[in-house]
Amino acid sequence: MTSLFLQITTTPADTTVALAEGAEAADSSVSLLDLAMAGGWAMIPLALLSLAAVYIFFERYLTLKKAAKNPDGFSDRIKSMVLAGDINGARMLCAQTNTPVSRMLGKGVSRIGNPLKNIETSIENVGKIEISKLERNLAALATIAGAAPMLGFLGTVTGMIQAFIAIAQAEGSVSPQLLSAGIYQAMVTTATGLMIGLPAYVGYNYLVSKIDNIVHAMEYSSIEFIDLLQEPQL
Repeated sequence: MTSLFLQITTTPADTTVALAEGAEAADSSVSLLDLAMAGGWAMIPLALLSLAAVYIFFERYLTLKKAAKNPDGFSDRIKSMVLAGDINGARMLCAQTNTPVSRMLGKGVSRIGNPLKNIETSIENVGKIEISKLERNLAALATIAGAAPMLGFLGTVTGMIQAFIAIAQAEGSVSPQLLSAGIYQAMVTTATGLMIGLPAYVGYNYLVSKIDNIVHAMEYSSIEFIDLLQEPQL
């Protein structure tokens, strides 16, 4: 009976200790906002870089997706109209189609009757303008991909400097709480910079591959058009 009584009396105490440990563990958890605040001044430019990277990626993605869409049989219809002598119809079809390929071919159609070299040059000039439009803001995205980790490392350096300053100014033993602010800043800024830089780098390369595909389609269409103008029936 005595042992049973002791077992019963110790159970609430054990429960209280377990609850206290659980509460302490819950209190020791750090929220995402707390981590961001612990990152210090470097988190502000990193947040701006992340917003800029997201905007540039999705803006370029939608633009390139639209530029890559050519109506089915567009080049064949232009070829048939030119062979039939319907230059105005081919010009109108190019004007109604809002893609880089249509603008290139439209310029070529509008120059029919001029020397072939002049037509080829005008198509190339339009192609260069279209490529520059496709690559707009990509340099900024590449800069963000490289600058974000470097900015995170800068926050790491400043955080470690703060930690060493705290050590130098401390008298006696150094407590972990004294170093926590600097170490928090050092680790959080590094992680944040990498979390921004890596997706920006992957997104940049993805957009570059999309542009390469569009440029190949533009080159193929322009070559076909120049070959068309060299056919004997013209």
